[in-house]
Amino acid sequence: MSDGQPAWTLHDFEMHLDVWIQSEEPSQDLVCVVAAWMVGRVDDPYQGVQRENSMPNLWFGPIPGTDQFETVVTCSYFIEESTRSVKCVAVATLNRPV
Repeated sequence: MSDGQPAWTLHDFEMHLDVWIQSEEPSQDLVCVVAAWMVGRVDDPYQGVQRENSMPNLWFGPIPGTDQFETVVTCSYFIEESTRSVKCVAVATLNRPV
């Protein structure tokens, strides 16, 4: 990374991706968009998401490129700065507005 910090470690993203695929049965193209976005969290987990006020370290946001008609795929996860880890807690398709 450019700031000299090691990359972030991702936890439980694959598991939640699999759960989302099983429950929503999205197209393969949509799965690829979501999976690529998840991998990008290793470089900057703060990009494009917002912190939830109700829980410390919980971040949430829509995944770019997943808006289809009236829905969008979203992801929420905890960021632990001291260990540089990111733990996924949910991937879901939500109705707009998010």
